Amino acid sequence: MGRENTVEEALNLLRSRLCNPSFVFKPLSDSPDSNYSKLKFIISSSVTEACNNSILLLGPRGSGKIAVLELVLKDLLLEFPDLISVIKLSGLLHSDDNCAFKEISRQLCAEHQLLFSKMASFDDNSQFMIAMLRECGLAHKTIIFVLDEFDLFAQGKQRVLYSLLDAMQSVTSQAVVIGVSCRLDADQLLEKRVRSRFSHRKLLFLPPSKEDLQRLLEHILSLPVDSTISHDYAVEFNAKLQNILADEKFKQIIITYMDSDATVNHLLRFLFRAVSYMDLGSGFLSLENFKTALSNIQRQPKLECIKDCSILELHILVCMKRLEVKEQNSYNFNSVMKEYKSIRASFQMSEYYAWNICLRAFEHLLQRELICFTDNRGQNQSVEFRPAKLLISSHELQQGLKSYRSCPAILLKLMDREV
Repeated sequence: MGRENTVEEALNLLRSRLCNPSFVFKPLSDSPDSNYSKLKFIISSSVTEACNNSILLLGPRGSGKIAVLELVLKDLLLEFPDLISVIKLSGLLHSDDNCAFKEISRQLCAEHQLLFSKMASFDDNSQFMIAMLRECGLAHKTIIFVLDEFDLFAQGKQRVLYSLLDAMQSVTSQAVVIGVSCRLDADQLLEKRVRSRFSHRKLLFLPPSKEDLQRLLEHILSLPVDSTISHDYAVEFNAKLQNILADEKFKQIIITYMDSDATVNHLLRFLFRAVSYMDLGSGFLSLENFKTALSNIQRQPKLECIKDCSILELHILVCMKRLEVKEQNSYNFNSVMKEYKSIRASFQMSEYYAWNICLRAFEHLLQRELICFTDNRGQNQSVEFRPAKLLISSHELQQGLKSYRSCPAILLKLMDREV
């Protein structure tokens, strides 16, 4: 019973880590060249030197922009508890000027225990924000404005951005504007009057390097040896984990998975699934857990569609692929039937399907979106005369045929070009 409890505790610890961005990004923040260190220096210098600043955090979704920012703000609020006030806006919710100013006023009122009026006009809220910037500046308190989805604020007249940045030109104000966007050209969307007031500092959030990835995996998946978890179990767990991380097969799994999306969040989703497959009986992670996670995440709907096809439909798909190999770029149902008859004659196949049955199978493939018509110009034409094309690659078709339980051997041979 004690062993089962230890394994459950370890599993819960790993899952909680994977859901905690602050823990995940902590090891990537140690270096003085990290985005964490740079962002913390910029904001802290604004607080200590009583100056204004603006900066953009740019990178693909899931690269850790918000997670690192939250980590920095958390540390700075502990370091300067009475000198920082944080206002958060999202372009998805507050890109409308009136809505944005109302939300700024609401958060400022909540922060400084003031009465907020829902009936205040656009101008009232704008003047209130400017007055609060001035008062906080005189009190040596820095207001940090976090604008998530910054590119959405850069649409329209950009009055929110202009008002914020213009108010920061005042000697008495003390504020930092932090824009967060997945668009690398976000600063180019700004109007000239806004751009001239924006300090062109940017922090790019790039996918982790191989070394960072290795450190990240060890940091997340290793168990602490000085916790409530059994010391001997943690040591053995970490030893087995090191063997997995050093295995070339594991490295290939990670490379395959990260090919499509190299962001940290994408990796965390994969690790969470792999950890969930951990065998509670043995209590250790295995290479099979990661293989299973990869196969389940990388589901291929086209292959699943092929498994549900009839033998006739498989013949039609192979015939279409043969026509493409022969560089016959434009073909229709009639061309496919000619190829099918040619194969039947060459290999003396006993199966015979009526023309209308073949046409029905062809239409079924259209419905499954394994094939499609090349254009919509011939909508008035009969199905058999309209040019068509395959929507699956040779590799997908070959894999689908191999996984098909009763696939005729001749089709595999045709795909392998053995005959």
